[in-house]
Amino acid sequence: MKTSFYSIITGSGKYIPTKVVKNEQFLTNTFLNISGEEFPKTNEDIIQKFKEITEIEERRYVEDQFVTSDIGYFAALDAIESSKSDKETFDYIIVAHNFGDVTKVNPKSDLVPTLAARIKHKLKISNPFTVAYDLPFGCPGWLQALIQADYYIKSGDAKKILVIGAETLSRVSDPHDIDSMLYSDGAGAVIVEAIESETPTGIISHLTRSDTLDHSTLLCMSSSYDMDSPNKDIYLKMNGRKLYEYALNTVPQLVKDCIEKSKILFSDIKKLIIHQANAKMDYAILERLYKLYGIKDTSGSIMPMTISFLGNNSVATLPILIDMLFKGELKNHNAVSGDHLIFASVGAGMNVNAMVYKIH
Repeated sequence: MKTSFYSIITGSGKYIPTKVVKNEQFLTNTFLNISGEEFPKTNEDIIQKFKEITEIEERRYVEDQFVTSDIGYFAALDAIESSKSDKETFDYIIVAHNFGDVTKVNPKSDLVPTLAARIKHKLKISNPFTVAYDLPFGCPGWLQALIQADYYIKSGDAKKILVIGAETLSRVSDPHDIDSMLYSDGAGAVIVEAIESETPTGIISHLTRSDTLDHSTLLCMSSSYDMDSPNKDIYLKMNGRKLYEYALNTVPQLVKDCIEKSKILFSDIKKLIIHQANAKMDYAILERLYKLYGIKDTSGSIMPMTISFLGNNSVATLPILIDMLFKGELKNHNAVSGDHLIFASVGAGMNVNAMVYKIH
């Protein structure tokens, strides 16, 4: 039989910051609306409603002395050590992020040199042909980087690639914005290698769409809701209602199309590894996906969730989830050789992507 090259994950790692920020720590915030006015509800009521919708009880913030490239390096180191990989054999290092290195005292993005170059330097990789570059693509950035890695491997250009997702959203969030309670920090990494196989394995299919014409500003950077603040810094802002509608209208169908592209059945999918910005949204996406397949019974544990204790850490969500799943760190969830997983994400752009992956 004819063999082909496939991309398989041979190692994974993560960095979860040690600073735990519980919902109660927002009780003293002054929350304002887009017009700069205070909400009539108490912070207790705001936080309770927030928890009911998102399921977030706590999140992680990066330690004061670290920046995004630091925690990306920590995740990469974990992946390298756990897989016993020779770091000098990487053909590419691709780092997904959106805001660069943002320090505790200065919320401005630092993007030069690339975070990939900084992480390669921290790893002390001397190989000049380990090409290091960044990929800003909103929350779906890490998955898009994995898709690019698959293209390199299938073209024969690469044999081993380090793919990292790292973000420090806590440093670009407006303390006067209720949405700031969503955001958290973290990093995850995987090592992807080429394998020759007669049957499909590893990355089987993927699909991406970008809807910029009417949806480019659903997630964007803008000034603080505090109109009187002398601080002219800009922060991450979100049109939550419109984003929710967009996600429900695009993610389920894209996931279904990606599964059909892989030529496997939905019943073969063991886990849906989805970006977690809002638990209510993820459950609604799953329900609509089932509906597309005519499935009424939505019980079961196909979708592992980490948002209640990790919050929304953007490009880090998927690789952290994958590392925890592969290492048996998720309660009531496991994955074994031969299982089919589907990864999916949605975020600024607006961008949506999905991937079918068979554990080798």
